[in-house]
Amino acid sequence: MERNLFEEEHLMFRDAFRKFVQKEVVPHHEQWEHDGVVSRDVWRKAGAQGFLCMYLPEQYGGAGTRDFRYNTIVNEELAKVNASGLRISLHNDVVVPYLDHYATDEQRERWFPGLIDGSIISAVAMTEPGAGSDLAGIGTKAVRDGEHYIINGQKTFITNGILNDLVIVACKTNPDAGAKGISLIVVERGMAGYERGRNLDKIGMKAQDTAELFFHDVRVPVTNLIGEENRGFVCLMEMLPQERLSIAVNCVAAAEAALEWTLTYAKERKAFGQPIGSFQNSRFALAEVWTEVLAARTFVDRCISEHNQGRLTVPEAAAAKWWCSELQQRCIDKCLQLHGGYGYMTEYPIAKAYQDARVRRIYGGTTEIMKEIIGRSLGF
Repeated sequence: MERNLFEEEHLMFRDAFRKFVQKEVVPHHEQWEHDGVVSRDVWRKAGAQGFLCMYLPEQYGGAGTRDFRYNTIVNEELAKVNASGLRISLHNDVVVPYLDHYATDEQRERWFPGLIDGSIISAVAMTEPGAGSDLAGIGTKAVRDGEHYIINGQKTFITNGILNDLVIVACKTNPDAGAKGISLIVVERGMAGYERGRNLDKIGMKAQDTAELFFHDVRVPVTNLIGEENRGFVCLMEMLPQERLSIAVNCVAAAEAALEWTLTYAKERKAFGQPIGSFQNSRFALAEVWTEVLAARTFVDRCISEHNQGRLTVPEAAAAKWWCSELQQRCIDKCLQLHGGYGYMTEYPIAKAYQDARVRRIYGGTTEIMKEIIGRSLGF
């Protein structure tokens, strides 16, 4: 089925980003996997070529292209080559949009140029050791002291946790108000009392730095507040649909890549004197994956179009996130099975894809939370 989501300028952008990935990402990703973190240099190179925050205004160095299809292309091209370490999607699709929507003019002047050119790497810190999906239960506190907040607390599972220069921290500014007492405050590299903990050892996504963050009496200027005080939960809820759509885009692209690798393998690998793809069981398994990926791709492309028009709803984004993350795991598992013993070897991309896929059913909201959101929208 022909894909008609993109126009000529998008195809030109895809070609340019694909060349960037082949030159600046693919040759280094194995080393990044070993190091547990990508180089800061690749972020600057991505910024220099216009692949960061394309939607931000030209006056700060952006392209002013408020079109999620460009974000989609970045996500898809990285997924095609199994490059799970360079989390441009977090930067472009999740963190910076908070600033784009809620930052003051002064904050824009201060942060946007660096976010665009790659000299400022961003992160968002919501999850805590005792609070995941239940954001109202976070314990990190920010107490007003004149023209500063004093932040104390701990966060965990923070992507770009080691590299970040700017992290949006969800804090309790009114501890007695539950979700209505949360604020978003930017903590910057070098602020006294802001410490990075372990670069966590994960099942997959080994090149992605995921860390614990600690805040010990961190004095942050009031001018680093994002949006209104005690309105942080509302901001988070307003921006989560795009994050979940971004995850769905990655999931489908990763499943498509796994299918392509497996089709090639099934044509080349022989058993009993014939390609393994020629056996009925193999054909049926591949037909199932192809059909599921086609259905998911059609749905996600529609969601992208709806999002560009400002019409993507919270339950629709939740549906895309949970369905596509579960589909990714299911399809990659079938593809790995067709690789036989080789599928269990980490030198084969399908093995790495299998490891990387598992977390997508968890971050951005677990499958169970997504179903709860949809269920409530149905009147229950």
